[in-house]
Amino acid sequence: MKTEVLSVYGMTCQHCVKAVTNALKRINGVTEVSVSLEDKSAKVYYNENTTSREIFEHAILEEDFFLTPQEVDKQTDLENKNDANVSSTDKKNTAISLSVEGMTCANCANTIEKVLKKTTGIFKVNVNFPLKRCTVEYDDTQLSPNEIINHISTAGYQAFSMKDGGTTPIKNNTSKEKRLFIFAAAFALPVLGLTYLSPFAHSQTNLILFILASLVQFGPGLYFYRGAYYSLKNKSTNMDVLVSLGISAAYFYSAYSFLFIDPMAHTFFDSSTLIITFILLGKLLESSAKSKTSAALEKLLSLQANKARKIINGRSELVPLSEIVVGDFIQVQPGEKIPVDGVLTEGITSVDESLLTGEPMPVEKKLGDSLAGATINQSGLITLRAERVGKDTLLAQIISMVEEAQTDKAPIQRLADQISNYFVPLVVLSAVLTFCVWYFLPIEISRESDRFLFSFQLMIAVLVIACPCALGLATPTAIMVGSAAALRRGILFKKGSLLENISKLDVILFDKTGTITEGHPELVHIIPVSGRNKEELLKIAASIETHSSHPLAKALVEAANNQSIVLLNTQEVMEIQGQGTQAMINGKCIKIGKAEFVSEDKKSLHLLAEQLKTYETHGHSLVYIAEDNTLLGALTLSDRIKPDSAQAIKRIKSLSIKTGLISGDNAIAVKEIAKQAGIEHYQAEVKPEDKISQVKAWQNKGFRVAMVGDGINDAPALAQADIGLAIGSGADVAKETGDIILVNNTLMDVVRSIELGRMTLRTIKQNFFWAFFYNLIMIPIAAGLLYPEYGIILKPEWACIAMWLSSLTVVGNSLLLRKKSAALFETVNPQAPISI
Repeated sequence: MKTEVLSVYGMTCQHCVKAVTNALKRINGVTEVSVSLEDKSAKVYYNENTTSREIFEHAILEEDFFLTPQEVDKQTDLENKNDANVSSTDKKNTAISLSVEGMTCANCANTIEKVLKKTTGIFKVNVNFPLKRCTVEYDDTQLSPNEIINHISTAGYQAFSMKDGGTTPIKNNTSKEKRLFIFAAAFALPVLGLTYLSPFAHSQTNLILFILASLVQFGPGLYFYRGAYYSLKNKSTNMDVLVSLGISAAYFYSAYSFLFIDPMAHTFFDSSTLIITFILLGKLLESSAKSKTSAALEKLLSLQANKARKIINGRSELVPLSEIVVGDFIQVQPGEKIPVDGVLTEGITSVDESLLTGEPMPVEKKLGDSLAGATINQSGLITLRAERVGKDTLLAQIISMVEEAQTDKAPIQRLADQISNYFVPLVVLSAVLTFCVWYFLPIEISRESDRFLFSFQLMIAVLVIACPCALGLATPTAIMVGSAAALRRGILFKKGSLLENISKLDVILFDKTGTITEGHPELVHIIPVSGRNKEELLKIAASIETHSSHPLAKALVEAANNQSIVLLNTQEVMEIQGQGTQAMINGKCIKIGKAEFVSEDKKSLHLLAEQLKTYETHGHSLVYIAEDNTLLGALTLSDRIKPDSAQAIKRIKSLSIKTGLISGDNAIAVKEIAKQAGIEHYQAEVKPEDKISQVKAWQNKGFRVAMVGDGINDAPALAQADIGLAIGSGADVAKETGDIILVNNTLMDVVRSIELGRMTLRTIKQNFFWAFFYNLIMIPIAAGLLYPEYGIILKPEWACIAMWLSSLTVVGNSLLLRKKSAALFETVNPQAPISI
């Protein structure tokens, strides 16, 4: 066993620590990893016969961190590394989203990433080819957005800033390709007729073909030449290089033969013209198909209101939404969209929140309830106070999360990126070998065929049939469709890579209160001692607990209110997390919470425990109360398990995933809830800060662990887990610390998240199969593999049709994921506004 200590720069938060830790733990031979944010280091314990330091360094770099000090580490308190779509208030680390035009394949996206990563002051770059989008994290003291755009322009592409911090989804801009296609098709049709009908003498036909082909070659064809030029200039290769080689070989050979050798020579003017036309047609069809994968964002934006009825001097006036600020009072009439997030201050109504939850049933709203922007006020005239506007609204947060998920790269995408780097050079080599084999080897061909022309035609066919586009589309299109399907049901993936990672889980750990249970405990028993009566004990307990937000505390306060008990004045209230609360009442120190916290009198606690045995308290939560260390009694509360919790746990276990329950409650209550839910492993009386140790314990056994909790009290455990799932109200989505936000308060969405992740990963693998299948099968066919036995060859113009069919197949297969995932969301209203 050997130990290595590596420097890791660029980490800014616990999410970064988790990313580095998980990356190193995935390496075979690694037994333990300890990453320190403060020391900027990672200590790795490993088997030196299995792995090495070089592999660790590569893994750290793959996660976009650094091994040497960068400018980012010389700056102060950078924004959370995972916040990639919203500009930071820390002016030294800013994120920007750009739309990019001119990309023709995945290699173009890789080229832009390489160019920007070499630029000083840029920390992180992610280019999404299907969405035509680029997100960049940079130091705004060294660079400006215009300078980043200029770097992209220098690489040969056009970039444009997106409004509202990247919350405007990209629309596939096909107008340019459409104009080029129409131009090319207008000349391709007569070229096709002249070639196959030959109405004129051969020399005259060649002259007309030369003129028409030249117009296409130096008109729409320049589109590919320009892309190839910049690709080679950036020391890369892309689809444009292959297409340019193919059409150049066909056109310039034909032009040379016609002009300088023999006007009656056999030419390939039809091939060059039809290749350009068919590829432009393929790009149009592909663009149309890809636009469907991002339809969810388009529909989200259409839900936003653009005006609001602001109350000014007691009267409501219709004003642009941009004029609304926090604190304004807004009137909303029945049937209107609620314009911003706020709190209901006047009126009672029901609200259609299917935008957030996918559920068709309206939700009743009363005074003090929160309202989300873009939901629909159904029944009453209401007034609300604006709490969040603009980028801070729930809808803007959701759009931002979806955009980040769709632009994020899944780990499996790295395989495609690596293959794409070598793909074009290998295709060019294959084309040259094809020509050499058929031209120089004595392989029998038709007596009517010229060996040079035959070999030359096959070489062109190989060049145009292969394209890295399908490989580049395989992962992102599936991620886009999968994340949109999840969005429809109120499941928000903060990163697209989570769709792949969640499919590989081994263990899921659950918080109890509000996750497995309803989270609304009710008071059952009051057991006073020391001469106190039940009402007095409840009065003291509720007076202190009115200052706490814990579900048990709320239940005690509610019980006191139901009995119209007047609460006592309290001073010096202090809540000790995981233990209880203490306060001064009438000069005496009152403590309420766990037994060991409220009193050290073990004899009194033992006597009370004996008294509790006479009550039916099986599975109840116990709250003890003491005055100046003198035990006053105990209260028992019961929290019912959610109706679907047991079913969800059963489904999770059927997926071969272990389950565990972690709670700060007493052992009896935790054991009972675990039994009812069907959870085999459980741990009771765990402090919130100690839940992280429970997660680590499973991870140290080599398991990939998910944690499901409320996203606030369980924040450390959610951050430590390989995947954190925050379950709770959609109104709190901006506060959640989980990787995945489950807007609906149901564990069935945990099951759906896992199954959707597995379904998405299967789709990605299928896409890779089709991408490889086309190239592995069609390149040999284009090279003439079937000719000796069957006399079949693939003409260059038909080869390019096969090429773009591979991309359409991949995109089409990704779109099928929408139908395949429908069974997971059978309870979703088909008329929900954001269904896709």
